[in-house]
Amino acid sequence: MDKSRNGAEVIVESLKNHQVDYVFGIPGAKIDGLFNSLVDDGPELIVTRHEQNAAFMAAAVGRLTGNPGVVVATSGPGASNLATGLVTATAEGDPVLAIGGQVKRRDLLKLTHQSMNNAALFEPITKYSAEIQDPETISEVLANAYRLAKSSKKGASFISIPQDVVDGTVKAANIKPLSDPKIGSASNEDIQYLSQRIKAAELPVLLVGMRASTEKEANAIRDIVEKTNIPVVETFQAAGVISRELEDHFFGRIGLFRNQPGDMLLKRSDLVIAVGYDPIEYEARNWNAEGDSKIIVIDDTPAEIDQYFQPERELIGDIGKTLTVLSPSIEAKVLSEKATEYLDSLHEKLIQRDNVETSAVNGLTHPLEVIDTLQNLVTDEMTVTVDVGSHYIWMARHFRCYEPRHLLFSNGMQTLGVALPWAISAALVRPNTQIISVSGDGGFLFSAQDLETAVRKKLNIIHLIWNDGRYNMVEFQEQLKYHRISGVDFGPVDFVKYAEAFGAKGLRATSAQELKAAILTGFETEGPVVIDIPIDYQDNKKLGETILPDQFY
Repeated sequence: MDKSRNGAEVIVESLKNHQVDYVFGIPGAKIDGLFNSLVDDGPELIVTRHEQNAAFMAAAVGRLTGNPGVVVATSGPGASNLATGLVTATAEGDPVLAIGGQVKRRDLLKLTHQSMNNAALFEPITKYSAEIQDPETISEVLANAYRLAKSSKKGASFISIPQDVVDGTVKAANIKPLSDPKIGSASNEDIQYLSQRIKAAELPVLLVGMRASTEKEANAIRDIVEKTNIPVVETFQAAGVISRELEDHFFGRIGLFRNQPGDMLLKRSDLVIAVGYDPIEYEARNWNAEGDSKIIVIDDTPAEIDQYFQPERELIGDIGKTLTVLSPSIEAKVLSEKATEYLDSLHEKLIQRDNVETSAVNGLTHPLEVIDTLQNLVTDEMTVTVDVGSHYIWMARHFRCYEPRHLLFSNGMQTLGVALPWAISAALVRPNTQIISVSGDGGFLFSAQDLETAVRKKLNIIHLIWNDGRYNMVEFQEQLKYHRISGVDFGPVDFVKYAEAFGAKGLRATSAQELKAAILTGFETEGPVVIDIPIDYQDNKKLGETILPDQFY
């Protein structure tokens, strides 16, 4: 038996056993015992300016490392402020372990200060939600919550811990670190079936989704593509799966509106191989609107079936291992002249749509100019985090990325405010690399208070604000639907002065040339740099051309 210690010390020991490097959060009276224990031992504590941002930071650690990021908040509003971050993590496959303070057990059924049913609040939006009632069970509950968060489908676990449990005496030994279960490939029978289907297909295509976007899966997919020449379409969260060397086999990303070359390819293909695809990113009713696609799934979790997604076969197992076993059984795909001509025409569309246009509006920069400037300066080891707004559609369609999970999107919940908190975690997890984060002027202020956290930690983040003075992603869709707008206007903010008030460097770029100079200045600056870019959104109406009914977001 271990020597007697309190619940807070057991939590810290458990986090150490699970090799947790960072804890994000804000203290309060019901959970301050844990913060007190973190002073002496355990992971590095990153104090944030809002619990929601702390949850975003934990989720980014989960997405970048594959292991749950940890967030801690106090009772009442401290816990409830975690909700948006945890629902985003669960929807988008990011493992998180969240710990929330709670009133003492004797007050749980009283209408007392900050008393609420924490576990019930988080049950619908997490993989696991429980409240610990006995200090002796702290370690085992944490161990199970941690494992569930990182098992497929990955997501958030939440644990509520009453104050007297945190402070209570514990005699039980801690759960030791456990190895992850080893999952094998799909069955040989299923793999041989897919091999024959690929051989027989005229134009097979890989549709790569978020669960196939880790380094291991990406390498296995690259091997398959290099050997077979099968074309690839990425979802937004699968950005970077296809390398520079295989770019000829890349046919863009799909998401939101059904008007991209990737949509056209999926429609034309006679065999869609969905690898790690989750419908929350881009529902099958969008890319398979006619419901006639022939689909085979490769995944580590069973598919969610609907009228537009009915796979003829599912290869369930470790995605990387399944692809590795599949590889020897398939040959290079020799496409017909007709199929080759079609793919060439799609590549031409990809090139044409990326053509940079010089803005005709004085002092404003066109989105393609911003993206072209970024593309010429961002190197493969850099990480780019993207918020939600019109800029997110432009970036997802046009910005090329060649390493998995180096271009991050919120493409399940489409949550405003994620870019800066994600960038903070990327800078912690990937030190000595430059981090770029991108937001609109609306989304930036959802999480901008944690610019102070980035300044305090001297993190190398360049944050670009596409500034148009509107909630524009809503605005252009309202125009398309109602031919007028409502509720999208707000007042101006001087983001240069805002940045300077936090101790960051603030710059403004009114042209592509000024933007290039500002980014280069950011590369040379220690700590965060905020660049305000007055943006020319006059072409946003083109984003939604040929929209199917009910495709507005």
